[in-house]
Amino acid sequence: MDLPPPVAGLAPARVTGSVAPAPSAPARDVAAADRSARRRYRRLLLTLLVASPVVLVLAAGAGAVPIPPADVLAVLRAHLLGGPVGEPVVDQIIWQVRVPRVLLAFVVGAALAVAGAVLQAVVRNPLAEPYVLGVSAGASLAAVAVLTLGGLTSGTALASLGVPGAAFLGALATLVAVVALGRRAGRLDPARLLLAGVALSYLLQAATSWLQLRSAPNQLAAVLFWLLGTVGGADWGDLALPTAVLVLATTWLVLQGRSLNALLAGDDVAASLGVAADRVRLQLLVVAAALTAVVISVAGGVGFVGLVAPHCVRLLVGPEHRRLLPATALLGGAFLVLADLVGRLVAAPLELPLNVVTAVAGVPFFLVLLRRSTRIPGGGA
Repeated sequence: MDLPPPVAGLAPARVTGSVAPAPSAPARDVAAADRSARRRYRRLLLTLLVASPVVLVLAAGAGAVPIPPADVLAVLRAHLLGGPVGEPVVDQIIWQVRVPRVLLAFVVGAALAVAGAVLQAVVRNPLAEPYVLGVSAGASLAAVAVLTLGGLTSGTALASLGVPGAAFLGALATLVAVVALGRRAGRLDPARLLLAGVALSYLLQAATSWLQLRSAPNQLAAVLFWLLGTVGGADWGDLALPTAVLVLATTWLVLQGRSLNALLAGDDVAASLGVAADRVRLQLLVVAAALTAVVISVAGGVGFVGLVAPHCVRLLVGPEHRRLLPATALLGGAFLVLADLVGRLVAAPLELPLNVVTAVAGVPFFLVLLRRSTRIPGGGA
């Protein structure tokens, strides 16, 4: 039987195995960018994991009585692994005074950095940080009330809490007020949250200033130093609660990385991915406020860390929160340890408050990174 001639313009078909279509150029670009971000993240994380213990040891050895790193390590080894304790004076300086201080500075910096990263995703604003929602102002007002109204509050529940307990309750009470004011039609609105936080912050700061004006001269120095942040006088008892909250909160937040990424893209994208934006946003707010409140209660007001640390990490490794949060915690912790070290040494025997050092040292570094970047992290193009 004769076969029909082939149709003009059609090549004969060849039977081949199943071949996947080649990825498009945009898909290849996205995959290459993700691989590059992963490599940068691994390098950054390794650098921070190595640098953080070095910074802690150097900071523990620096001070009015300089102690070599080898002696610091010997004291740590004796207490952690057992063995003979060296010179009693050196042991007391390192183990009882400096190690709790540098560890508390690290925990405070890490907690504020993580809280800042979360809040920037929750309200989708690159300027968000732990203090923009008024949590710090509420904690400060409650703490200053205890410091300045000691006679009036004696015998009351506020006095029995002490400064740390009052600061913690003040922060949580402010969060409740901000969430209540930030709801619209039964849902949390990021813009309303931000505006409510800023408005309440100004109101609470005004009340705090009034308490400062009526305080005695011998109280004013303590009030100002606490408001500007300090980890001086830290002891081992100050570390347990903030460390536990930091570890548990950061672990949970990393597990919620997909939801954080979706919120950063907007509520419509979050809904399309099956993320209940309103419920997740409320949970994240509570966790971020708890992180902020627990560290403010032991270190006072420490600004700037929660703003700059997340942005610096985003500029280096991108906005993916499962990579962002661990690196942000390490960077924020190491940064605040160095800030405390500078504050102890630059004007010795006086100590500079943490807020002064974080602003002076951190702003130029952040501006250099921002100038080198082609895009504002967490913001528009």
